[in-house]
Amino acid sequence: MKRKITIFFILLITFLLQSTVFPRIFPVLVVPNLMTVVTSSFGFMRGKKEGMFVGFAAGIFVDVFWGTSLGFNMMLFAVIGYINGYFHRLFFDEDIKLPLVLIGISELVYGLVTCFCIYVLRGDFEIYNHLFHIILPELVYTILATLVLYQIILYINKKLEAEEQRSASKFV
Repeated sequence: MKRKITIFFILLITFLLQSTVFPRIFPVLVVPNLMTVVTSSFGFMRGKKEGMFVGFAAGIFVDVFWGTSLGFNMMLFAVIGYINGYFHRLFFDEDIKLPLVLIGISELVYGLVTCFCIYVLRGDFEIYNHLFHIILPELVYTILATLVLYQIILYINKKLEAEEQRSASKFV
């Protein structure tokens, strides 16, 4: 239960940062996608099930406050979290290369799927404009934000795992 409450507050804080603070910090139209960082991080740190759960919750935040239709981002983030969960066995706390690559790929997939589903299907075929002015700058900002946010999420995850192991050992 404590893990779920902690994940909710992580999602809430990152959502508030992404929607209120970062638009004032970054002078351009693009801000880092912190929801992708959180979803991907929990996916490869905790596995497919928790990655999908966190992605679903992150998608609810995005759909309710920014989305044009309820369900698109929930499904997309849930799939991103689930796919990142496949890399749970390859994940090592000390190595930041795998998280950076996975979060970068997740952000690129998110940007491309969003561009295709929201713009191209509606008849806006300026794919290169979206790619070079929205998707790639957001990818760069997200990777830079990952360097800081990932360390915080990793620290919180280690604390939660240590507490879960202590409470599990009490019952044995």
